[in-house]
Amino acid sequence: MPKQKSHSGTKKRFWLTGSGKVNRPHGGKNHKAETKNRKRKRNLRQTTLVSHAQENNVKKMIPYKD
Repeated sequence: MPKQKSHSGTKKRFWLTGSGKVNRPHGGKNHKAETKNRKRKRNLRQTTLVSHAQENNVKKMIPYKD
């Protein structure tokens, strides 16, 4: 069987933790940033986990990123 292709956009935006969960960065840091307060922009720098409902979809798009 041929190898499965990874989704290019997903490869760049998501990565797996040691326990196998999917990590992602927050969005919303660039556009209209002057209306967001300092604490909100600082918290957007942190990463967060993908929701349980979407985790399997993301993992299917990055099959070799284990």
